[in-house]
Amino acid sequence: MPGFELLINGKMVPGAASLDVVNPATEALAGTCSRASEAQLDEAVDAAEGALADWAATPIADRRAALMNVADIVSANAQELGALLTAEQGKPLGDAVAEVYGFAVFTKHFAAMDLPVEVLEDGESRRVEAHRQPLGVVAAIVPWNFPLILLGFKFGPALIAGNTLVVKPAPTTPLSTLRLAELIKDALPPGVVNVIADDNELGAKISAHPKIRKVSFTGSTATGAKVMAGAASTLKRITLEMGGNDAGLILGDVDPKAIAPQIFAAAFPNNGQVCIAMKRVYAHEDIYDALCDELAEIARSKKVGDGTEAGVELGPLQNKNQYEKVLAIIADAAEKGTIIAGGAALDRPGYFIEPTIVRDIAEGARLVDEEQFGPALPVIKFSDPNEALARINRSAEGLGGSVWSSDSDAAHALAVRLDAGTVWVNKHGDLDPGIPFSGAKQSGVGTELGREGLEEFTQRKVINIHR
Repeated sequence: MPGFELLINGKMVPGAASLDVVNPATEALAGTCSRASEAQLDEAVDAAEGALADWAATPIADRRAALMNVADIVSANAQELGALLTAEQGKPLGDAVAEVYGFAVFTKHFAAMDLPVEVLEDGESRRVEAHRQPLGVVAAIVPWNFPLILLGFKFGPALIAGNTLVVKPAPTTPLSTLRLAELIKDALPPGVVNVIADDNELGAKISAHPKIRKVSFTGSTATGAKVMAGAASTLKRITLEMGGNDAGLILGDVDPKAIAPQIFAAAFPNNGQVCIAMKRVYAHEDIYDALCDELAEIARSKKVGDGTEAGVELGPLQNKNQYEKVLAIIADAAEKGTIIAGGAALDRPGYFIEPTIVRDIAEGARLVDEEQFGPALPVIKFSDPNEALARINRSAEGLGGSVWSSDSDAAHALAVRLDAGTVWVNKHGDLDPGIPFSGAKQSGVGTELGREGLEEFTQRKVINIHR
């Protein structure tokens, strides 16, 4: 049985205290793990610093082989890790196992990448080269909605670039990450990867830690701002992927029946607990009623329950605070709009809320103005696409968005003007490890994924040679 201890310098060690983890589907104990002290955080950072020189000097082919081995180990244990992920996070077991495999896929993708020297100039009087070198010790702070796949956004690129890692999962979902650490601890040299858990008291220490050269953070905008403030004290590098209030702009020339399943799937993956889920639907008046009816019918057909139960499509909210927040947002929406599906908590233990569709709603309602991060979707009517686009762009957030139309040229023209880091046309939420992903406005700083995402974990060094 896994002990859910901390990984520090190649060894699983007990924490200074313990942390209880709640199963959100039952509100019972999912497990108890070790909880790191500030001194143990320092030990993990020191271990990463001590391993840095040798790991950075390891040929990239050898680093690649080690990461490929890590991915294979994780894949071989996907069922166990997926079961742990469902127990602590709540998502259906099939989705959890797929997330484990996703970590392996992303790790292999980045492991296969290279960082060749780029020759900027090679003339008679000089040669100029751009080299990519590791930054040093990197901290990866991972949220509770996708503990493993979002670790995969950081793990592979940080390590293939020659950095060492200190990983901190969210306090409500540490079990699968600590078990992953135990499984891979012998696949990498001691200190290259360290994994600690806390109860939200070490984030500020990590952000300001003088020996950490970069923080890669995924989470809320409010917490990301704190990370940015803490990092300023040592001018360390940061990548922040934060909240989004992504809008889908649906033009009047679409077939509501045909696209409603795609819209629903874009809005309710992981029960709406996805940074790039569609959080607002702006639908043209010509198809508004029909689209609302289709979405409501789909919502009423979904099976909500414990992720271990057969046929369950939507699990619980991950934690009590988020559950209570979403219920409060839905209560506000009931006063400012018309609920046509869902709208209530399930009468059973666990943090379950019916998938909810709200029409006749507009800006000024919390469900439109805030990122709900849960199973509730507002459908907002418009008549003029340019006016709707202006309303969408007023949001302080700009992670993603989408435009839907049978006229791809018209959709593209609007997509160019939608103020977000990623805009999809006739789809939403399509992520690929080879495509860079960046947030605009208050949704992010820096880039993840793609070559640009890999380079975020490096220092460019220019060598300018006189001839």
